[in-house]
Amino acid sequence: MKRLFWFLAAGGGGFVIDAGLTYFLIAVAGFGPFAARIPAIMAAMSFTWLINRNRTFEPSPHSLAQEGFRYWAVGITSACINYAVYSLLMWRAPFLQPIAAIVFASAAATAYSYFGYSRFVFRHKN
Repeated sequence: MKRLFWFLAAGGGGFVIDAGLTYFLIAVAGFGPFAARIPAIMAAMSFTWLINRNRTFEPSPHSLAQEGFRYWAVGITSACINYAVYSLLMWRAPFLQPIAAIVFASAAATAYSYFGYSRFVFRHKN
């Protein structure tokens, strides 16, 4: 249960960073809703790696470089799922606010990323 709590806390913080930076880049910096997601997702993923590494799963038995590569491989795949759902919603439901689309897209990627992080990145062999 502790692991799930920290995973959701990391994801919640990542969501706030993702949504906040997306909003800022659209409203203040003049980015389009699609371009704004790329740096926002990268910032959120960096934050979640720190929390997941230190609180959720504990450091993996792999080198820091290998762990980082594995984390980013799962994270980028999860981000692609997230971005695909977001883009599909923005394209098919243009009346939908970008923040609402982020909620649905993030929910779609959560199960995938938890499985990938727990089984591929931070798995400790017993």
